Amino acid sequence: MKQINWGFIGCGEVTERKSGPAFNLIPNSHVVAVMSRNLEKVRDYASRHHIPRWYTDAQALIDDPDVNAIYIATPPSSHATYAIMSMRSGKPCYVEKPLAASYTECQRINRISEQTGVPCFVAYYRRLLPYFQQVFQLISEGAIGRVINAQIQFAVPPRDLDYNRDNLPWRVQRDIAGGGYFYDLAPHQIDLLQQMFGPILRAHGYHSNRGNLYQTEDTVSASFQFADGLPASGSWCFVAHQSARTDRILLTGDQGSLSFSVFTYQPILLQNETGVHEFRPENPELVQMPLIQQVVQHLQGTAQCTCDSISATTVNWVMDRVLGKQ
Repeated sequence: MKQINWGFIGCGEVTERKSGPAFNLIPNSHVVAVMSRNLEKVRDYASRHHIPRWYTDAQALIDDPDVNAIYIATPPSSHATYAIMSMRSGKPCYVEKPLAASYTECQRINRISEQTGVPCFVAYYRRLLPYFQQVFQLISEGAIGRVINAQIQFAVPPRDLDYNRDNLPWRVQRDIAGGGYFYDLAPHQIDLLQQMFGPILRAHGYHSNRGNLYQTEDTVSASFQFADGLPASGSWCFVAHQSARTDRILLTGDQGSLSFSVFTYQPILLQNETGVHEFRPENPELVQMPLIQQVVQHLQGTAQCTCDSISATTVNWVMDRVLGKQ
């Protein structure tokens, strides 16, 4: 596959800057079609982004003979359906995270990928960003020695939309998102830790709704254990006061500590016997571009992308265990 012609299923906010423009900036990669069930929305999106064809039916886009790869940018509840439709049509897909709305649906995707031999990639793009590559490098170089504990700390105030009971965001609707904001944001944090320390084999959690703004969980505490025995914990609160806002992962080693953020890209802070050091790697403007480029190169046979559905499935397993979904 030399020329990758993408069809987008979904044209929401994430496609406007994080991902969408990158597909046309990579050599031999081009967006040729887009689909949304909302006629006015998809027609406007296609016009603004100079996409030649638009559809309101996903199967019609997948069947487009000029489309040979699919980007799925819909809410998680439809990820499995569209990914399976794509792979059964022989077309590789790139799916927004999390891979699906449950661990069970992830397993379905993996079975179809194995049966068809068609790859499914997942948008855990932070793995390839310079900011997190710096974190990976410091750990691999032993900057804090052997890591003996990891902690995720995350707290944000409610969003304005969270107060609109008549029109709540899809991200807090369990049947669409798989859970609340935990299911939307924690995947990036869990995926990064598993890239550093291997798979999480044990996970437990407690969740509650403390703000009563919506029905899904807004406060979560969890504990994990990695394959080598490393213990970790996490706390998430999506109804915190502004003064409590936190975005931090703290790694404690036997020779120092390392802290960094996942969403705000605060300076990486290293403390060890040599003193206190800050690192400020710059990420590309289009944050998904490094991963999308690797996916394109994989399909062209010039690189290997391991950010696939198999590696993404363990994240859903952990989240489902924490929320008591299995």
